[in-house]
Amino acid sequence: MERAAMVQMQLKARGIADERVLAVMGELPREAFVPAAYAPEAYADRPLPIGMGQTISQPYIVALMTAVLEVTPDCDVLELGTGCGYQTAILAKLARRVYTIDRLPQLTEAAQAVLGRLGIDNVDYFVGDGSKGWPEDRRFDRIIVTAAMPEIPQTLLEQMNDEAILSAPVGDEAAQDLMVHEKSGDEHRSRIICPCRFVKLIGKHAFPE
Repeated sequence: MERAAMVQMQLKARGIADERVLAVMGELPREAFVPAAYAPEAYADRPLPIGMGQTISQPYIVALMTAVLEVTPDCDVLELGTGCGYQTAILAKLARRVYTIDRLPQLTEAAQAVLGRLGIDNVDYFVGDGSKGWPEDRRFDRIIVTAAMPEIPQTLLEQMNDEAILSAPVGDEAAQDLMVHEKSGDEHRSRIICPCRFVKLIGKHAFPE
């Protein structure tokens, strides 16, 4: 089975050890989140186009960004970049609730429909500028950014709870580093996980359109 092979060869073999992440990615039908023309390639070790200039990240990067967040069942998670909803669905299976933002209403509507068919209902959706953070005054235990940012904006840092973790690709339009930013009380610290390349996040505190 392609999904099982993905978990073994692309995830476990590359050091993804979080059993909850592996289990969820072994259950979710990735083919449900890609255009029909790309369904035969859903478990390929590469990103795939999902329309409107956006992509679904390769399975390993999805797993890595999820694993470094250390999501627990009592976490509220903010996601910037709903896209096709695959990362959203994984987070929703791991967390208490997911709050996801995308600037493209067509993608948000499509993702919401797929998650609805899968019975995943612990997700709040918002269409708008993700670089501004969630529009309401709310704090999150985990934040994930699935598009490139030139830096982590203050708006997101201010929406982190104490002991919160944020993961994001940070750099220029051509290449980024996957960063993990942790907050503990008033202390903030960041570390680089690996080089990566994402489509850019468009917004007031990200890249201009």
